[in-house]
Amino acid sequence: MVNAVLRFLESTGIAQFDWRNAVMIVIACVLLYLAIGKKFEPLLLIPIAMGMLLSNLFGSEIFEEGGLLYYFYTLNRMGIFPPLIFMGVGAMTDFGPLIANPKSLLLGAAAQLGIFITFIGSILLGFNAQQAGSIGIIGGADGPTAILVTILMAPDLLGAIAIAAYSYMALVPVIQPPIMKALTTKEERRIEMKQLREVSKREKILFPILCILIVCFILPDAVPLIGMLMLGNLFRESGLTNRLSDTAQNALINTVTIMLGLSVGASATASKFLTVETIMIIVLGVIAFAGGTAGGVLLAKFMNLFLKEKINPLIGSAGVSAVPMAARVSQVVGQKENPRNFLLMHAMGPNVAGVIGSAVAAGVLLSLFRV
Repeated sequence: MVNAVLRFLESTGIAQFDWRNAVMIVIACVLLYLAIGKKFEPLLLIPIAMGMLLSNLFGSEIFEEGGLLYYFYTLNRMGIFPPLIFMGVGAMTDFGPLIANPKSLLLGAAAQLGIFITFIGSILLGFNAQQAGSIGIIGGADGPTAILVTILMAPDLLGAIAIAAYSYMALVPVIQPPIMKALTTKEERRIEMKQLREVSKREKILFPILCILIVCFILPDAVPLIGMLMLGNLFRESGLTNRLSDTAQNALINTVTIMLGLSVGASATASKFLTVETIMIIVLGVIAFAGGTAGGVLLAKFMNLFLKEKINPLIGSAGVSAVPMAARVSQVVGQKENPRNFLLMHAMGPNVAGVIGSAVAAGVLLSLFRV
């Protein structure tokens, strides 16, 4: 009887107390506060924070082999979840603003600047090419893309990179406005843009098909993401697969988000997360995100040197892939300067272009550096 009691006491969380686990639990609670208290991306941060909390509870075996989150993580590690997320995103996305204003594609491409700047910086700090590519992709502000690239190139960094990517996505309204204001004048922020033309149904149906064909020929490594993105969009735009579209943008993406968030959070165990390497990744992630925001704004300013109809540079910041939050930030900042400014639909062009751009950037990194 005494031995049984001792075994029970040794199995409790208190007996296995480790200050590092306590730190991770505090971090998980901070993420829960941001999600619930501040309403920063609760659909993402709540499952991530709960996964982190569960795997770092003293004595918890939920993330070890045979545990529930271990099997969720296995599906994630196999690269299944990110493309499914992209299918759901495609079913929810209207590419009309991008088709109506093709110049938006350039702004979405420019916003990937942060990825490649941070890639070079990571190399200089001693990370190898695979790790540097995984860190750099944080600048795309696209959690599923960051996860897929990291799984394929630097799986040991998955917890730190995924949490950094999703945290910065949630903090878009905090991080972006100061950068946008610092790089633009009051006059530029007040620029009004004309209403976009109406896009035909035929154009919307042809767009995803052409995107898949072009990507398949030029960058096969981006096909899992772009292919699923465009498949989901075709469900939406064809008008003949409403049930599939509804499933992709509701039941499927919600289910996958729960499992992906839990498994990503659970991968951030104390032994892997509380390292100097993780601190460097978080700092580099901020640089990547800021660089992407700046890249879109600066290209819009440059384009205005040659355009008769000026672009409001604020929409360039929406070229990061955080849909639709980045576009909303452009709208909010613009309307504060000029109440007649309605930039949301104009900003959605670079925003959805950024989804494509981050997937293409991921394909480039994978084709160059995946072992």
